[in-house]
Amino acid sequence: MAATVEDLYRNYGILADAKEDLSTHKDAYQVILGGVKGGAKEKRLAAQFIPKFFSSFPELADAAINAQLDLCEDEDVSIRRQAIKELPRFASGENLPRVADILTQLLQTDDSAEFNQVNTALISIFKIDAKGTLGGLFSQILQGEDIVRERAIKFLSTKLKMMPDDTMTKEVEDYIFVETKKVLEDVTGEEFVLLMRILSGLKSMQTVSGRQQLVELVVEQAFLEQALNPADADSVDRLLQCTRQALPLFSVSETTATKNVHSTRFVTYFCEFVLPNLSLLTSPVAELDIQLEVLKLLAEMSPYCGDMDKLEVNLNMLFEKLLEFMPLPPEEENGENAANEEPKLQFSYVECLLFSFHQLGKKLPDFLIDKISAEKLKDFKIRLQYFARGLQVYIRQLRVALQGKTGDALKTEENKIKVVALKITNNINVLIKDLFHNPPSYKSTVTLSWKPVQKTEGAAAAIGQKRHSGEDMGTTATTKKLPTTLPRRDARQIYNPPSGKYSASIGNFTYEQRGGFRGGRGRGFGGRGNRSRGRIY
Repeated sequence: MAATVEDLYRNYGILADAKEDLSTHKDAYQVILGGVKGGAKEKRLAAQFIPKFFSSFPELADAAINAQLDLCEDEDVSIRRQAIKELPRFASGENLPRVADILTQLLQTDDSAEFNQVNTALISIFKIDAKGTLGGLFSQILQGEDIVRERAIKFLSTKLKMMPDDTMTKEVEDYIFVETKKVLEDVTGEEFVLLMRILSGLKSMQTVSGRQQLVELVVEQAFLEQALNPADADSVDRLLQCTRQALPLFSVSETTATKNVHSTRFVTYFCEFVLPNLSLLTSPVAELDIQLEVLKLLAEMSPYCGDMDKLEVNLNMLFEKLLEFMPLPPEEENGENAANEEPKLQFSYVECLLFSFHQLGKKLPDFLIDKISAEKLKDFKIRLQYFARGLQVYIRQLRVALQGKTGDALKTEENKIKVVALKITNNINVLIKDLFHNPPSYKSTVTLSWKPVQKTEGAAAAIGQKRHSGEDMGTTATTKKLPTTLPRRDARQIYNPPSGKYSASIGNFTYEQRGGFRGGRGRGFGGRGNRSRGRIY
């Protein structure tokens, strides 16, 4: 027979008055445990009374925890919330990992208030015993239902950084690292990002050796030992996501080479397997310009590249790919680009490729002098000269369009696009000037157009301060540096500014921002099957 409200209050009084002799009133505590079989009022009282005297009856620990769990699964949400609120009071000694496991499973609730209560309870026991709580969380991440796994990972990714330092000890952080490595053996792309966020936030991972360990984890996930299948969207997605996770970990120190975390393996892989298949890459997201995305990642990694085994081969691949996006001037008669309209200048692509070539070129400064033929060098400088001239028309028109605009005027969508366009073209202009030096120079520094810049380098400064005209570079530097046997291209009327496509394209300039990548079990990072285990308390 279920206990009534009166029974519960009477037996509560017995236990409350017993003080030191609590253990002799086992029968009274069992009556309170029976309250879980009563009505709503009895259950609410039981949810409060059971944990209050729990520690005094260790022989009834299992029965008490199971009774509280019954209340945590009650149909009445208010009863569930009360029972969950009291669960941390059961989290002592060997019971704590079990309570953590239970609370982790309760994360699957769809009730927002109940979900918040579970989070609060988990945080509470985490501060009591972090390692024990993590044991329950990781147990469910590795073996639990998909919804529980997903929410447990998100809990860790959002709550760990809020834990006090005395809770997040080195022992605790080491445990998180070891357990996370187990989880990484079979993850989706979304899970991988969250798990890397967890690891990257650990204090022990802020050192050079810590960041190197994280890079090693990413390398394992990226499958850099395998050739890339450009037609497989999952493989491309995996590479993109892994590269993005690795990027913030790279570092370079000009004074202490041993304190660097290099991007060499990623840059090498991009040069050997990605660039040759650039036009064949299958985008994992329909609206993403996959070629530009890849080139942006390569450009961002290139400053952190260390010593490369096949530097000349990889630099040559970059050089050949750059040539593809830097057209020859149109010929007067039948020629490669003979047509009524000017060749298309793909500024965004060229910025990425030129920047990457400039960065790796520092490591082999005689590449353009000794490693390619004189004929190829002529061809390259002709392309550079032609691109530079088109570039100058575009820069001049952008400056006119943005002249005098400040504050809110620069925040309109149209002007934001023009500001980015100006950054891109200015960057290309600086890099081309370097390559026109004799011998080529690799000393200039630019900030990639999509990266944040220092305030002193803001767009307003770029608009207001006129740089040395690239037209001078196009007509003097280039012609001066070209071999004397080369026919003068400017006699061929290679460009007629500004009535052509450059002036028309200012209002239509577009630039791509990085899109997200779809998650979903089994996409790209292993085929985790759906597990339907039910609750295992």
